[in-house]
This record gives sequence, structure tokens and C-alpha cells, in this order.
Amino acid sequence: MRSVRDFTAGVGFFLQGFGWVARNGRWWLFGLIPALIAFALYAGVLIYLGTNAMSVAEFLTPFADSWSWRELFRTLVGIALFGGGVVLAVLTFAALTLAIGEPFYEKLSAAVDVLETEHEQPWWRTLPRSIRDSLVTLFYVLLFTIPLFFLGFVPVVGQTVVPVLGALVSGFFLTVELTTLALERRGLARKQRFAVLRANKASALGFGVAVFLLFLVPFIAVIAMPAAVAGAAMLVRERVAPGGGTGADGRPAQLR
Repeated sequence: MRSVRDFTAGVGFFLQGFGWVARNGRWWLFGLIPALIAFALYAGVLIYLGTNAMSVAEFLTPFADSWSWRELFRTLVGIALFGGGVVLAVLTFAALTLAIGEPFYEKLSAAVDVLETEHEQPWWRTLPRSIRDSLVTLFYVLLFTIPLFFLGFVPVVGQTVVPVLGALVSGFFLTVELTTLALERRGLARKQRFAVLRANKASALGFGVAVFLLFLVPFIAVIAMPAAVAGAAMLVRERVAPGGGTGADGRPAQLR
């Protein structure tokens, strides 16, 4: 029961993030800028991939030239390529948006989660580390999602168990990405951030799964990104932050 309660609490932090940006419209508009840039980049790549999927499939499958059913095969390959591109876009949208908009979201996170003392560094110093950490996180995501992708072709299991596992895996790593700013401000390195989120797994999953499901809707992901950052800051402040720091509502951060 406690796990269910913590999972629900995690979803609640995402909703609280929406409430915060709704009350602070200028921060919502401020946070939209990098999300719109990332969306435009992904839209351009996916449009190109969609209009050239058959050409790419033909290039990748020269061995099928002599097959009588090569057109059907290449159509399926083209669909798989485009579908894979969409999935990759969903999985990496938050990471790319945070990398593009680190100066924006660092300020937004700090406005939500006010600390008495924090580890502060210029963004041009933290950006390379953030990109490296995002690549490490992406490696872990692919480590789980690639096997799940192939398991998706298994009858029954692929249509029931695999989507649930995929949402849980993607949700957890989305939480990893979105809580990075608030946890880095507390001086936590990547391994420490993973450790505190694993210690609060149910809350991290509840928050991340809610974000993941909403991010499946392309333009909604752009609108919701500032709320996700705000909600992640609240999740860290109220649920996973290890000691020290005072939130915007005056409540101390603590490890629960």
C-alpha cells in the first residue's frame, strides 16, 4: 500500500508543477522557449524521415533486391524506422530540451525550489557535464528499451506486459533527467542522484510515468515541459532531497 501511495504522490507532484506554472505565467512562457526549439528540431527530423523512409529502407536493404515481396518488406522497414524515430524522440525530448535550455530551466527550478545554500556553477561549465550525463542516461534507456522493442513482437506479452514495462522504464529515466537540476544544486553527482531516486522508486516512477504518458502527445510535451521541471523541483524538495535547503513554501527538504 505504501508503494501505491508513493506512486500516487509522484503523479501529484507533476500536477503540482502544472499548478505552479499556472500561477506564474511568465515562468511558463520562459520555459517554453527551449521546448519549442527542441520541438522544431525533432519535427524537422521526423518530417524528413517520414518523407524519405522508403529511400532509407531501400538503402539499408540491398539484399532484398531480388525478392518478389521486397516492396512490402521495405514498406515495413520504413514504418519501423519512422516508428523508431518517434519513440527515440519521445525518450530523448526531455534530455535535449534540458540541454538546450539549461540556463532557462536552472532559473525556473531555482524559483520553485529556493535553497538557503546551493552548489552554483556557471552554465557553460555545467553544460558539458549535463550532456555527458544525458548520454549515460540514454545508454541505460536503450539498454532496457531495445530488448523491450523486440519483445513487443511476442504475441500477448508484447501487447500487454511490454507497454507497461516500457512506460515504467521510460518514466524512471525521465525522472532522472528532470530532477538533475534540483539535485545538482544540492551538490549531488550522477551516481548519488541515481541512488536517491532508487531509494524513492515508487515516487520517481509515479512522477515519470505521468510525464512519459503526457509526452507521448507531441505538442502537449512542449506545453508541459515547464510544468515537468517545476514538478521535478517539488518532488526533489518534498520527497527525495537528502537534507538541507528550504523550499519556496518554507518547508525543509529531506530524504523520505
